[in-house]
Amino acid sequence: MITSPPPPDIPRRPPRTVRPDAVPRIAEPAGLLPGPGATEEFWTAVGGSGTPLVSPDPQGSPDHRVVTFLWRGAPATRAVQVLPNKLGDPRAPEGNLMERVPGTDVWHWSLRLRHDWRGTYDFYVDEGDGPEPGTAGYWQWLRTRRHHDPLNSRTLPRRWSGGPVSYAELPAAPGGQDWQPRPGAARGRVAAHEVPSGRLGGGSRRVWLYEPPTHPAHPAELPVVVLLDGEHWQPRLGLAHLLDNLIADGRIPPLVALLPDSVDADTRWSELTCRPEFVAFLADELLPWAAARLPVTGDPARTVVAGQSLGGLAAAHAALSAPGRFGNVLAQSGSFWWPDGPQAQWLTDRIARTPRLPVRFWLSFGEQEWVALPAARRLREVLAAAGYDDAAYREFNGGHDYLCWRTELADGLVDLLGPAAPTP
Repeated sequence: MITSPPPPDIPRRPPRTVRPDAVPRIAEPAGLLPGPGATEEFWTAVGGSGTPLVSPDPQGSPDHRVVTFLWRGAPATRAVQVLPNKLGDPRAPEGNLMERVPGTDVWHWSLRLRHDWRGTYDFYVDEGDGPEPGTAGYWQWLRTRRHHDPLNSRTLPRRWSGGPVSYAELPAAPGGQDWQPRPGAARGRVAAHEVPSGRLGGGSRRVWLYEPPTHPAHPAELPVVVLLDGEHWQPRLGLAHLLDNLIADGRIPPLVALLPDSVDADTRWSELTCRPEFVAFLADELLPWAAARLPVTGDPARTVVAGQSLGGLAAAHAALSAPGRFGNVLAQSGSFWWPDGPQAQWLTDRIARTPRLPVRFWLSFGEQEWVALPAARRLREVLAAAGYDDAAYREFNGGHDYLCWRTELADGLVDLLGPAAPTP
């Protein structure tokens, strides 16, 4: 088991990694943009179709599209930056500056992308009320001028706070239909509870509890999913709709889901960075609390601990520290680079030096996660060398993004707990 805590003083930042490649930018998509005098007709048409615009690949590839982001500027607009999730180099922010069509209020930025890409994005707009471009502090100031896309009706709730975040999906990208309430599907019950905890400094921790719809085919003991960052997955994204639909379709069995609150950013950094106290809360307090209320399984092979980013790291650490409680890890875009500095990739190094444990891994990462991918691919190699032959690993065409994680989460649950899941 992985039980030794990491060193206590850890910088709160990912490693500085040089981006391996750049997404090809299209200077000006042919035939899409208006000239002077035609802007009103252009914006009327765009308002009907929505943004961003998607057009055929100029190289003729059926597997690629050109995606054009648009912003309607004002007379005072000096600059507009667009940041699709992880499609930009923070060392060269000028690469994401949009260009204005001369004589118009049309600002544009186009990329050639594979047709299964999806991602959230924001605009940062300089309306002439801040520092001069190119001066010290300009880019930092510009990042305070965030907007969603007013011409795109597709949005997701933003993490922690703030308005919605816009998103785009190309034709071959997995859709989010399973996340929509479905007429006729039996609905489970979800409620927030305060779970007493002595492991996390006393007091209690808010946890959302999902109970499946009543069904005569319920097993005597229900599988359990512990999904970290519960305050986003349930109140904001509506995880219960996904579970209802997957259960109704027979893709997963009726199950119980436990979604602990991360509280705030500081608490999250403190608890999700491989802390034994947090593992003890999950294994010794949260699971027994649920078992006192519902017929949940005690079988680790039917118990999943899941998380994203730091939550993915914490999920893997929990299973490796308590394999008798958690037999499955569902880690998406896990921060396996952690910590930055001499002890980088701490958890992966421990796996390499530890005999194989009865834990199954299901891992996925975005192809644009150029910070996380080197550590992710090393983890895949270490797991294979350590004998985790049943570990699943895949990379999706996207970034560090809940838009991608929501469909990846569904696929992971089906693979780990569904009808075709391995039996112990």
